Amino acid sequence: MTLDEDRIDDAVLALLLLGLHEGDRAWKSFDWNALARLHARGLISDPVGRAKSVAFTPEGKALAEALLASLFSRPG
Repeated sequence: MTLDEDRIDDAVLALLLLGLHEGDRAWKSFDWNALARLHARGLISDPVGRAKSVAFTPEGKALAEALLASLFSRPG
């Protein structure tokens, strides 16, 4: 099976919002490769390091909010 990494990254970015704290930080409890790709796209801070969370960039947070609504909200 071939996985669509772009769709996986969209889901991870959206789900990062569920662990949001301190305004723009999210717990980094997802696949390291996906987090690295999101960082390479400029959507989150560098996940490598001792911190247990990453920071959204303004663009990343806006996209995460839009993706969370489009991927996981119920109609109505």
